[in-house]
Amino acid sequence: MDNQFPYLSAVLLTPALGMLVILFLPHRSTRAVRWVSLASAGLCLGLTLRLYQIYDQGAAGLQFVERVPWVESLGIFWHLGVDGISLPLVLLTSIVFFTGVWTMWELSHRVKEFFALMLLMIVGVYGVFLSLDLFFLFVWYDVSLFPMYPLIAIWGSTRKEYGALKLTLYLLAGSALVLPGILYVYFQSGLFTFDLVQIAQAGLAPDVQYLGFFLFLFGFGVLAGLWPFHTWSPVGHVAAPTAVSMIHAGVLMKLGAYGVLRVGMYLCPQGLVEWSPLFALLATAGIVYGALVGLAQTDLKYVIGYSSVSHMGLVSLGLATMTAGGISGSVFQMFAHGIMTALFFSSVGHVYDRTHTKLIPEMGGMAKVMPRASFFFILAALAGIGVPCLASFWAELLVFINGYRAYPVLGVAAVLGLVVSALFMLRVVQKTFYGERNERHGQAPDMTLAMTLPRAMLAATILLFGLAPRLALDLINTATTPLAGMFR
Repeated sequence: MDNQFPYLSAVLLTPALGMLVILFLPHRSTRAVRWVSLASAGLCLGLTLRLYQIYDQGAAGLQFVERVPWVESLGIFWHLGVDGISLPLVLLTSIVFFTGVWTMWELSHRVKEFFALMLLMIVGVYGVFLSLDLFFLFVWYDVSLFPMYPLIAIWGSTRKEYGALKLTLYLLAGSALVLPGILYVYFQSGLFTFDLVQIAQAGLAPDVQYLGFFLFLFGFGVLAGLWPFHTWSPVGHVAAPTAVSMIHAGVLMKLGAYGVLRVGMYLCPQGLVEWSPLFALLATAGIVYGALVGLAQTDLKYVIGYSSVSHMGLVSLGLATMTAGGISGSVFQMFAHGIMTALFFSSVGHVYDRTHTKLIPEMGGMAKVMPRASFFFILAALAGIGVPCLASFWAELLVFINGYRAYPVLGVAAVLGLVVSALFMLRVVQKTFYGERNERHGQAPDMTLAMTLPRAMLAATILLFGLAPRLALDLINTATTPLAGMFR
């Protein structure tokens, strides 16, 4: 029964069905809109947990594969599958999706449109992680990006129109490099198919791989926050509403890194070998730059935004090592960072909704006023600086060890970047949640029990994968070990 049921299509189409139901609901039925959204997210989470449970690590490779002709004359197929790289990211998406919908339960402005756009964005995210056909992968990639503009421009804050426009222009510029890259490998393969697996098995000529990887690296790299094309990211984080920030930083940025990994590295391994020194240099620059600029920020969301730039640099550095350990650390970092930033933005969103400020100098002593919100922010901060027994520790350890072995100088610089990152994160915690209390916010209400639960779910995930990292690493290693063999 499990082998016959189309789990992947169900995961992909459930939010699409939820969106269609919402579109037919009247505008005044805001309660029904919320429940349909939460039900869609809950079903996706349940299906993903079932996939995680029944995935056969002994067999490894792509599983639950679905392949149906779409436009066969052009080599386009509805081709879905998951392996040890994509399945953890599908789980990440489901967790952030579910907690993001729950976090926005109190939204009162244009509720129907917000949740319809949010579900459309999630359809695109699932499509990228599940698709093994380059045509559909590109379509879903753009579907995941377009809702970001209205979601930020309508429901955002702090220069929201500017943030929405800058984000959209940057990501579309990256997309404009991805499309030529896909068409290039489509024609150069000689197979005239968009099937990613078939193209990889047939192999591309080395000179084709050099140009192909370059296009995929910088096309997908824009969304991954690769320095110096990262400047859209902190601005977008700051402007976006809470759930959109959670999905934006927690999931969408991972689409870029996943694209570099799944498309660029898988199809063009020799291209990675050629460009890996530059890739590693840009990744390390992002780690150090994000940490140094974050040190000077006074807005909580900007702090998290530049922290994300730094942590996504770790993801890129792990990929650039071309080792099984480094790539495993990179994939685990995508998962851990996604959960961590979702908890960050969820906590800051509550503080902002109750105090109407994100500025650190205007806060102080918030742990006495909002102990629950403060606890979740501090836990996310500890995860961000790599405290042992939290999920990010294991990911960062793998990346640093393999990064140092592959690029000693850059590896040392990356570690120093983490030290600076720890300094600015601890400074933020001290100035915002401890010290003298700002009486202006003395009566600000803390999270209710209902609003505590989605944050507690994110916190529990950080602790679970920190205490039992094999829950992720054993699965991830089944895919990264054979992949690393392609770069020898």
